[in-house]
Amino acid sequence: MRDYIDAAAFKEMILCADAALQANIQAINDLNVFPVPDGDTGTNMGLTINNAAAELRKREFENVAAAADCVAGAMLRGARGNSGVILSLLFRGIAKRLKGMDTAGAAEFTGALNDGVEAAYKAVMKPAEGTILTVSRLASAAAAKAVKASADLEKALEAAIESGDLALEDTVNQNPVLKKAGVVDAGGMGYMVILKAILASLRGEIVSGKPVTVDASQEAAWTAGQVDVPEKNIFDTVYVVRKKDPNVNLLPLRMYLDSIGDSLVISDDDEIFKVHVHTDIPGNALSESQKYGDLDIAKIENMRLQALDLLAGRQSKSTDDLDAVEKELEACESAPAEPEEAEPEKEYGVVAVCAGAGLESLFKDLGVDQVVTGGQTMNPSTDDILRAVKATPASTVFVFPNNKNIIMAAEQCIPLTSKHVIVMPTKTVPQGISAMLNFNPDEPEESLVGAMGEAVGKVHTAMITYAARDSDFGGHIIHAGEYLALLDGALIGSYTNIKTLFKELSWAFDDYHPEFITVYYGEDVTEAEANAAAETITGNFPDTEVSVVAGGQPVYYYMISVE
Repeated sequence: MRDYIDAAAFKEMILCADAALQANIQAINDLNVFPVPDGDTGTNMGLTINNAAAELRKREFENVAAAADCVAGAMLRGARGNSGVILSLLFRGIAKRLKGMDTAGAAEFTGALNDGVEAAYKAVMKPAEGTILTVSRLASAAAAKAVKASADLEKALEAAIESGDLALEDTVNQNPVLKKAGVVDAGGMGYMVILKAILASLRGEIVSGKPVTVDASQEAAWTAGQVDVPEKNIFDTVYVVRKKDPNVNLLPLRMYLDSIGDSLVISDDDEIFKVHVHTDIPGNALSESQKYGDLDIAKIENMRLQALDLLAGRQSKSTDDLDAVEKELEACESAPAEPEEAEPEKEYGVVAVCAGAGLESLFKDLGVDQVVTGGQTMNPSTDDILRAVKATPASTVFVFPNNKNIIMAAEQCIPLTSKHVIVMPTKTVPQGISAMLNFNPDEPEESLVGAMGEAVGKVHTAMITYAARDSDFGGHIIHAGEYLALLDGALIGSYTNIKTLFKELSWAFDDYHPEFITVYYGEDVTEAEANAAAETITGNFPDTEVSVVAGGQPVYYYMISVE
């Protein structure tokens, strides 16, 4: 039994906590429904503490203060998402309490835990109970109470874990979103995994470098519950700014960001500050923050699309996706040298993004020079699009992202090539196809952009997929296994019968008085099924030209263009 923690013990505790959290990432992700059901809390907390573990492995420390400061600094810079930023704040408070100490006994370490909680509560603009904040506060308070009753360090941590587990179980009753889904808080679960690993390391029950077992004991049950898909403040925005002045007052920035979003957390040290906010206007948040320093790095993710992916049984994509990062690194190692830009052989060229052999062939037939594979749940990178732009033998290259989540990546190509790049903000594949049908290379640029833009504006797009989970979409209860119909991103309804769905869609189409309707069917739909679906539409629109095209797209059974 240890009476105190020195630098080596603190380092070992964090390394074990990192290993335990990595082993439970998916279990924690599966609990993630608050503040939005984007399934990334475990990933974010895992990446945050893993950044600290990586720094610890590089160094040895003279005292516990130096080790704690290293962890706090690495977590601040590596914090991901709301849960990761709060975790970094908890350890920032710990480091401040341990400053100047060679070792930490029961009183010092439990005091540090409480300072961490205080730092986290101060940094969160509107603290919500039933979260990691509640679990960490009650756990730390129990540890402090045990120390006052003369408990040693090990007994104090036991008290913290006992109280923390009870607090975690009660989160389902404190937060209506968790209660609706029937789960405990994901961030609170992550904190308890860390705390239990710290105690197990202190006792010598686990050691870093070997498999660490600290299981998340709560069942991930939200797939059987009801969750809300966010409709406002949908962009999870995290960024780091290098301070111009180490003593800068961030209160005005905090007030501004709170006025344009929610889930606001700001953490800082003498050199940088880090912001986490959910907002609909991430560009405004970044612009305002640059008044206080130089923007270093930023991450923006669409939580609504992530939630819809999870609802449909697909893997939610994230810039922090571990597998994607590994694949990207592997691709970079084996990728060919940066391609030279193709010499212009014509004035205009076109790059389009789509997924599905039929859609790719259609775009090529319409005159697209390069097709980049991608779309919903498989967004291509800026580099993917840039390579296609450079390979296009034209002086001016039009890019059709064909997905609103890809537009920003496409726009990043503009300053990275000597070619003149024009990104047409097409949000769906049918919009891109309509734009190409109005592409006339003999027209001057302004007229061409205007004609294609006008064509895009006339296209309405319906998407049909299925629900893999029960959910609540804007008050509409959806059951697993039902077909989902969306029109221009809005939910039309969910149906057990596909024919009923097409009838409902046809009634919605009637508002547009369509002249042309095109049904693009996906890789999981047969030609006979697609023709049967089209017949339902044709019956309702006998004077409308209805076409059926084999798109071969994944994710969506049907994409329907209405013009």
